[in-house]
Amino acid sequence: MPSVVSEHSLSFCPSRIDSLSMEVDWANWRPKEFATLLFVVRNGEILLMRKKRGLGAGKINGPGGRIEAGESSLEAAVRETREELGIVPISPELRGELHFQFVDGYSLHCSVFISSDYIGQPVETAEGIPMWTPLHAIPYDQMWADDIRWLPDLLAGSRVRGFFHFEQETLLAHQVFSEFT
Repeated sequence: MPSVVSEHSLSFCPSRIDSLSMEVDWANWRPKEFATLLFVVRNGEILLMRKKRGLGAGKINGPGGRIEAGESSLEAAVRETREELGIVPISPELRGELHFQFVDGYSLHCSVFISSDYIGQPVETAEGIPMWTPLHAIPYDQMWADDIRWLPDLLAGSRVRGFFHFEQETLLAHQVFSEFT
């Protein structure tokens, strides 16, 4: 099973998660898969990509994907960014943990990293099309419905932990905890 970088795990933990009519037992919840997201932010812009395939194909997001066996979440975030955009992020920092439960039974834990620099030049790949976007113009209407609920806090310097219940692409309920440092 993939490992989540324990030494970098977020230290804050909500004392209670409201049920929000989620019908999800978050206290005993276990993900079927582990994944990552990584956002490069510099000079007032964020590097996003339009996904060409896989979960969220057609949507705009950061590079990321599933953690492979024997890989840490940090290693996976760097690998996925290299595979999807052709760049290597420099000194990525773990800034978020997202928990997704889908009505069909699929569940996913996502470690979210942020980096302020990278090596290489972003290029289109079979996975996606890179797009630099001003921070004030992030196209949330073309992204997953949860992104607008946690990404602004992350970009403002917060560490975030989110719990999301989806039916396919429809967000049914959510709860986000932010810790500004």
